[in-house]
Amino acid sequence: MEKLQMQMLQFRDSFAHAAVLYDGTSRYMMELENTIDCFSAFITNEDYQRDWLALSQQELAMLNPLVMELRASSARCVAIMEKYRALKLLEKGDNKNDYFFNIEASIEKEFGSFQITPDSKVVLVGSGAFPMTPLLIAKRTGAAVTGIDIDEEAVSLGEKIVKLLGADLPIQLKHTELEQLDWIGETTHIIFSSTVSLKYHLLDWLFDAANPEVVVAMRYGDGLKSLFNFPMEEVDSRKWKLVEAAIRPTHIFDVALYSKALAPVMQGGDRI
Repeated sequence: MEKLQMQMLQFRDSFAHAAVLYDGTSRYMMELENTIDCFSAFITNEDYQRDWLALSQQELAMLNPLVMELRASSARCVAIMEKYRALKLLEKGDNKNDYFFNIEASIEKEFGSFQITPDSKVVLVGSGAFPMTPLLIAKRTGAAVTGIDIDEEAVSLGEKIVKLLGADLPIQLKHTELEQLDWIGETTHIIFSSTVSLKYHLLDWLFDAANPEVVVAMRYGDGLKSLFNFPMEEVDSRKWKLVEAAIRPTHIFDVALYSKALAPVMQGGDRI
């Protein structure tokens, strides 16, 4: 436990320092990028994951305040890192296609078990300042994608990135909350970023608001990955069913797919 706790404290302090340094420019990008890379390697390290699984319930309870603190600080810094990436790209304005390379395979795996077509309407909750998921979905499928975020600066930067990388794509970004989308009933696919704290509360709300055949992709992280992501939660089985949980050991988050409990399973369309 002491080894894990020491690592967690070091990352907490590093993230706190990085958050203070952000000044609206990309000046401190490399320092934060290095910290996030190290943290990602930490939570996906098999040895540390085994150490975490070996912790007793008492030890987990003792670490819980630090877990919640680290989860909040790392999520804040991920948002800042996206702003750094957006600012750097907007400053440089070159090598645009390079930004699609590293995460394209991850996106395809995430949506491999259900289809998004040109007729789909997709919402991403927590789109951030560097909205790669909307860009990739719209680019590869032609679907209309809406990204929403409660961070006004992130939405402003995200709109500039979309204009630069995909001005002709059917993407819109909004500074709003999910409950304020008056057309949510028309949405076919909803994706929750792993750092959205209220995602399961919103999933419960969606039962009445969303259409019967909606598919929800919930990014999450359990175990050691919960230091970087909000974990999976139990759902009301009368409302939602877990269709699939894609565990990806080398990725920083996993994906759970949900459909309404009484929704019919269809062949070929936008359903699983």
